[in-house]
Amino acid sequence: MSDVLHVISGLGVGGAEATLVQLAAALRARGISQEVVSLAPQDARASALRAAGVDVTILNLKSASSLPTVLPALVRAVNRARPRILQGWMYHGNLAATLCHYLCAGRGQRKLFWNLRASNMDERRYGRLIRCSAFFSRSVDVVVANSEAGSIFHRRRGLQPRRFAVIDNGIDTDKFRPEPAIRKEVRAELGIGDDAVVVIHVARVDPMKDHATFLATMVELPSVRGILVGHGTQELAAPANVQVLGLRHDIARLLAAADIIASTSAFGEGFSNVVAEGMSAGLVPVATDVGDARRIVGETGPVVPPRDPAAFARAVAEVAALTADERHRRGLAARERIVTNFTLAKAVDDYARLYAAD
Repeated sequence: MSDVLHVISGLGVGGAEATLVQLAAALRARGISQEVVSLAPQDARASALRAAGVDVTILNLKSASSLPTVLPALVRAVNRARPRILQGWMYHGNLAATLCHYLCAGRGQRKLFWNLRASNMDERRYGRLIRCSAFFSRSVDVVVANSEAGSIFHRRRGLQPRRFAVIDNGIDTDKFRPEPAIRKEVRAELGIGDDAVVVIHVARVDPMKDHATFLATMVELPSVRGILVGHGTQELAAPANVQVLGLRHDIARLLAAADIIASTSAFGEGFSNVVAEGMSAGLVPVATDVGDARRIVGETGPVVPPRDPAAFARAVAEVAALTADERHRRGLAARERIVTNFTLAKAVDDYARLYAAD
């Protein structure tokens, strides 16, 4: 019997997946047994989970319409594990967990949790999923949101679980930290001088992430160097002052080489891991006012309206114009904000208390 069985749509390289890996590994180390079921065949994070001693089951869901073919395997996994808590992740994982909760034996001895990672989602694309979530939410014991903005957004769209909880994402501040030696090393590899002001943008290509605003910003600031990282970025037409690296797995190392962490999200972002990781690495944040960006950034960097390239360019230019010493001081203040408020240890503590209470 497991304490918690997590159901997630896939184990790719996104922020939610990274959070699940860190959380499940840390909770297992505390004696709270964990299992993970991935509905889709993406398994980039599976090896990290298994290395931490967490059992992982990978199913073969190709689309929402094929859920009936995958559901029996999910039911078998839950019946075998007999978890005390069945924890869905993101819309598809939440709904699959709910169906399974009703189909599996022992429902009366099991709690159903959901995990929401987004805030103001584009309802033209996600409206049906949100309405479906609202319909089923009354049967959910606890909905965990990773942002206050996400909790408010989903409440306003009719989600009515027995309880809402907000647990911020937690950052590994030992992994994401200033590294002067690595800064020099990566800059040398990329052909970037020691005195250059470097802004880094880390995100998969998706309308939510609004790469167009970042690219427009860099066109306006030719003296600033840009690093663009994330799945699909290699297909973007970038100006000469931007290096496009595509999908990378050494994000902490790349962050160490930069001065500014940029997030241009247009909608949907709840708690931005990238912004918080960059801050933890000692970078000055420049972010759009989406999700909990203002709560994460505080006074350590500018937060501007989304979908406003001119405002974003002015904000980056403001930070780039600071002296190197002032940027360093601002970056250390940003790190201190993460260390004080948004550590991985705090997030694990919050989840452990939540799971123990139920």
